Amino acid sequence: MVVYKGDPDVVLSRVASLAAGDLANVSRLDFGVHTGTHVDAPVHFIEGAPGAEDIPLAALVGPARVVDATGFVTDINESAMRGLDIPDGTERLLLKTRNSRLWEKSDFSAGFSGLTEDAAHHVVGLGVRLVGIDYLSIAPHADPAPTHVALLQAGVVILEGLDLRGVDPGEYTLVCLPLRLVGADGAPARAVLLRP
Repeated sequence: MVVYKGDPDVVLSRVASLAAGDLANVSRLDFGVHTGTHVDAPVHFIEGAPGAEDIPLAALVGPARVVDATGFVTDINESAMRGLDIPDGTERLLLKTRNSRLWEKSDFSAGFSGLTEDAAHHVVGLGVRLVGIDYLSIAPHADPAPTHVALLQAGVVILEGLDLRGVDPGEYTLVCLPLRLVGADGAPARAVLLRP
């Protein structure tokens, strides 16, 4: 599994085995909380802010709009965001970018597209409650803090690591259920899109 450069690798190991005479097969899983599809908690970039257990469930479940942003070859700034098809009242915004192709690579790619700080402020101004993207960070690799802080300070839930390769732009129902990890700066999640 591809992980963000510097994050812990994913390690799955068998600690008890029927074949070895144990009562049951039991596995151990070690990985960082920002692995795969995950949500970022405010404390990820804001000292003393709430952890993953305080991410509101209401923001994680409900109508969502997948927007085609595949035409941008660089980071998405405010001007680019204004050019996207984002209807008024969109509460959950999922950005399908050129990043979707990066899931086909076996190694982390720092050349992914993210939202610039001014684009993050634009998202906040739209009243979006959740913003998601199809790679391991919502923010540009070179400068991740400003985008994260702008969104997290405003109470916007960040959903990262989506695999939108097979998803068409349009309206869906998002069901995103992160692990309830008390005090954690993020939490792995299972996210599914349902057609209305």
